[in-house]
Amino acid sequence: MEFQSFMKNMVISELEDAIGEENVSINEADRLSYGVDYYWVSRVWADKGHKPPLADVIVRPGNAQEVSKVLKIANYYKIPVHTWGGGSGSQGGALPMAGGMLLDTKRMNRLIDIDEYSYTITAETGMIFQLLEWYANEKGFSIMHLPSCLTCGTIGGALAHRGVGITSTKYGKIDDQCVSMEVVLPNGDIVNTLPVPKHAGGPDLNQMFIGSEGTLGVITKATFRMVNLPEIRKFRAFLFKDFASGISACKEITQKVKPSILRLYDETETASIIKNVIGFDKKGTFMNMAVEGDARIAAIEEQIAIEICKKYDAMDLGSEYGEKWYENKITFFYPGYTLDNPQMFGTMDTAVTYGNLESCYRAMKEAIESTYPGVRFIAHCSHWYDWGAMIYDRFIMDEPPEDPNEAVSLYNRIWNTGVRTAMAHGGVVNHHHGVGLKLSRLMKEQYGPAMQVFEGLKKSLDPNGIMNPYKLGL
Repeated sequence: MEFQSFMKNMVISELEDAIGEENVSINEADRLSYGVDYYWVSRVWADKGHKPPLADVIVRPGNAQEVSKVLKIANYYKIPVHTWGGGSGSQGGALPMAGGMLLDTKRMNRLIDIDEYSYTITAETGMIFQLLEWYANEKGFSIMHLPSCLTCGTIGGALAHRGVGITSTKYGKIDDQCVSMEVVLPNGDIVNTLPVPKHAGGPDLNQMFIGSEGTLGVITKATFRMVNLPEIRKFRAFLFKDFASGISACKEITQKVKPSILRLYDETETASIIKNVIGFDKKGTFMNMAVEGDARIAAIEEQIAIEICKKYDAMDLGSEYGEKWYENKITFFYPGYTLDNPQMFGTMDTAVTYGNLESCYRAMKEAIESTYPGVRFIAHCSHWYDWGAMIYDRFIMDEPPEDPNEAVSLYNRIWNTGVRTAMAHGGVVNHHHGVGLKLSRLMKEQYGPAMQVFEGLKKSLDPNGIMNPYKLGL
C-alpha cells in the first residue's frame, strides 16, 4: 500500500518515536534487499532485472514491547505488516506483497533462560537457530531442530512455517519441540501461551500460532524442550533394489525402533545427488539411517534395523557412506550441489500415510513428467512417522523459458499439477516449507469448508487484515 507522501512522513515519524530513528528505514537499497527471499519466483524476477515487491518502510523493533508499538501504529492506520526473519524461506512467505511495513525481527536475538532441570531453553525469536542450538550444546543439550537452513533461519521462521530438521523421525518437528510462546497480536496486545504444551485447558494456543506464517501476529519469544546430547550416534547405509522395498523396510523400522535419521532416495536421486555429494555410484535405492542415545540401546536398535533391511534383500553398506552423508548434510544445499538458477525447480514436500506413500509418489512423477516435457521429478523420503512419511519431491527443468512472465506461469502450472495430484492421492499441500505466497491459492482446495475455521481466526484477531496479506490463503 502506497500512502501519500505527507501522511507517510507523519507515520514514519511516529515509528521513529516508538522504536528509534536508527531502527526505521525508507532507504531504497534496504527496501530492495527485502524483496527477494529463497522463493524461486522472487529470485528469477530479480535476476531478470525486474523490481521485486517493495515495502514502504523497514522497521526493526528490539523487543515485544516495541513490536507492540509498531503493530498498534499499523493497525490504527491499516498499514500492511510483513514479518521477516532470516529470509531463507522458499515459499515467498515474507515478501511484502502489499507494501506497507516490513518488520525485521533480528534485533530480538537474546537468550532468556536455560533451565537445565526442566530441560528447557527460552530465547527471542529473531535469533538464528544455530546460535540457540550452540547455547544448548554448551550445557550438554540439544534441541534437535537441525534443518538445512540452521545457520541462516531464525527461531521465528521455524515456528511460523512449522519447520522440521534432519533428526525429526526420533525428535519430532518444531511443533513437537516448542513448549510455549509469547505472541504480539495485531492490535498490539502481548499474550503468552500456557507454560506447558500438554493440558486440558481448551485448544492448544501454540498450535494456533505455529504455522500461521505471520498472518495472526508476531511470535517474539519461545521456549523449547532440550534433550541430552547423545552418548553415541551410529550410522548405517543400505542399498535396496527399488523404492518400494525400501519404503517397506523403513515402515517396519519405524514401528520397532526410533532412528533419528532415516532417508530413502529413489533411483533417480541415488544416481544423481547421492553420487555427486558422497561418491556412491551403484544402481538402486540408497538409504541412510542413524540411531543414537545410550550406546547400549543404540546398538540394539541398529541390529534390529539391520535384520529388517536384510529381510528386504538390501545390501549392507556399513557405516562409511552414512558418515559421509552426515558430514555433507549441509553440502547438499551449497552452490555446485544444490539446484539453482538458471534451472527452474521446486520442492513439494508431501506428507502421506504409508498406504498412500508409493502410489502418491508414482502419480506425482507421472503427472509432472508426462505433462511438462523437459521436466524431471526426483524424490526421497526424509521424515518418518508411526503413520506415514514425507516425500521430499522435487521437479527440475534445466532450460526454462527466458521470458520471466512465461517462466513464472509455467512454474505455477507445474505446482498446481503436482500438489493437486498429491491431494488426490492422500497427500497434503505441504509438510514443512509452509504455504506462503506460492501455495496460498491451493489452501481452500485442501481444506474445503474447514477453511472457515482459519478465516474466522483471522477475522477475529486481525479484523483490519494487516498481517501478511495474500499468504496462507487468508
